[in-house]
Amino acid sequence: MNIFSIIEDIEKVDPEVYNRLDSRRSAFKNLGSLSKKAALAAIPLALGSVFQKAYGQSSGTVVEVLNFALKLEYLERNFYTQALAANGLITDGAARTAIQKIQEHEAEHVTLLRTTIQSLNGTPISEPTFNFGKNFPNWNTDYQTFLTLAQAFEDTGVRAYKGQAANLISNDTVLTAALQIHSVEARHAAHIRRMRNNAGWIVGDGDNSNVPAGAQPVYAGEGNVAQGTINDIKTLGSGYSAAIATGAFDEPLTKEQVAAIVSLFE
Repeated sequence: MNIFSIIEDIEKVDPEVYNRLDSRRSAFKNLGSLSKKAALAAIPLALGSVFQKAYGQSSGTVVEVLNFALKLEYLERNFYTQALAANGLITDGAARTAIQKIQEHEAEHVTLLRTTIQSLNGTPISEPTFNFGKNFPNWNTDYQTFLTLAQAFEDTGVRAYKGQAANLISNDTVLTAALQIHSVEARHAAHIRRMRNNAGWIVGDGDNSNVPAGAQPVYAGEGNVAQGTINDIKTLGSGYSAAIATGAFDEPLTKEQVAAIVSLFE
């Protein structure tokens, strides 16, 4: 076993490998300065547990987050698929074209997430059975209700991905893929909101977007005025209103908050 080659190969994939090894990072980084005999003698005692700590524990969390995201993508893909199949729901040509594109994007997201989970030796969750009429019985017959839910789903997706980014930081490749999906979900949200004649961004907790009570949890916490180390961004002297100050920043949703939203349609 050539430990020097092993670590060099890992470093090619993960340039921050030494930082992931916590208290032993300096020992590994200076491995070349030690005698090979001494280094190799110590490796069997520590290497397995160290690599397990650096990589093994995070892989389970990564897969869990990806399955969490996959459930949301299942929901969105299923929603748009059913909407496009609903007779007389989306009759405007431009609107139908837009919804078809969004549905195709969500289908691509599902495929990518399933493939990524499998590449990490995880098992993708099965697609749940969703009941979009559970709390919105006219969703597939009334165009405005459909758009309301579409907006809520896309806004949820944006905030949900944001809320899980920190849990993917141990895997740069997966984090990058998640952020690529996140930005597209934001574009979807802005487009749907414009189709409803709303602002393209979220404004406050209630969002003043004609969203019914059942969808209000989507916007919980969006009135937050604390950003970074600033307790109240309205005090910065910019002269902007609270609506502008809060609309300039999106807030994350926790897994528990997202689960509560999704439960409205299961």
